[in-house]
Amino acid sequence: MINIAIIGLGSMGKNHYRIFKSFADVKICALCDVVQNEPYEEPFYTDVDMMLDSAKPDAVIIVVPTFLHKEIALKCCERGIDIFIEKPAASTVQDAKDILKAVEASGVKSCVGHVERFNPVVNALQNELQGKEIFSVAVTRVGPFPPRIADVGVLTDLSVHDIDLIRFITDKEIIDQAIFKSRKIHNHHEDNAVLSFELTDSVIANIMTNWLTPFKKRKIEVACQDSYFEADLIAQSLTEYSSFSTNNSYVVRGCHIKKDEPLIKELEAFVQYLKTGERGLLASLQDSIVTLKIAILP
Repeated sequence: MINIAIIGLGSMGKNHYRIFKSFADVKICALCDVVQNEPYEEPFYTDVDMMLDSAKPDAVIIVVPTFLHKEIALKCCERGIDIFIEKPAASTVQDAKDILKAVEASGVKSCVGHVERFNPVVNALQNELQGKEIFSVAVTRVGPFPPRIADVGVLTDLSVHDIDLIRFITDKEIIDQAIFKSRKIHNHHEDNAVLSFELTDSVIANIMTNWLTPFKKRKIEVACQDSYFEADLIAQSLTEYSSFSTNNSYVVRGCHIKKDEPLIKELEAFVQYLKTGERGLLASLQDSIVTLKIAILP
């Protein structure tokens, strides 16, 4: 039985709580937040140090505002406690590097919660792309402004998903980028951005992201030499267009997707990582640092 504590019981923290409650090999040994807004059967703390020293968890899920990630991660490393940090790893690249340094010095297991890696349609798309020459990747991640997000803008909150996905899906590195952003409705941070990238092997990619669209859209489009793929990350559907002809006709194929909740698959992978040391698809701190360098520096 693995003893896991959750720090941060906002909407995402509650999702972690719900899923871990269904795992037979996990015990939620403690919860922590600044206030307790609803009853829980597990011990609840409002002080992180007290929780870590009293509950002595094997691993901690860090689901607090981004600017608090470093402080809590370092406290866990000091005590030899494994950590799962919800994306992004930290507010700044230097903070993320400081966490990585502490992780390496303490030897704790660590990962960053880039949950889209575990979306079944992303996995299916990655499989379909095996052996194909990729020409371009286009990602759309838009939706209405979420009032709960106050400490970061769309680049840090949304585009980090897709910067990571572009590297993950193509297995190529970003070698050049151009980022354009604006602030229209958010009080302090950008809420509208377009990102363009050049990857190794002359692959071109772009991301359109904003908090200005009245509905959520999560889509990945990939152009290959002989086919074109369109993935819907919300509906978990994947369509291939192929056999192009000179009269603009083509063949359409709906790819089979076994739908599942990505966070369940990610937390299953984290538990397996704790048991075996095998990271699998989990994003590393190094992965998150690469992403942060792109999302934060412009």
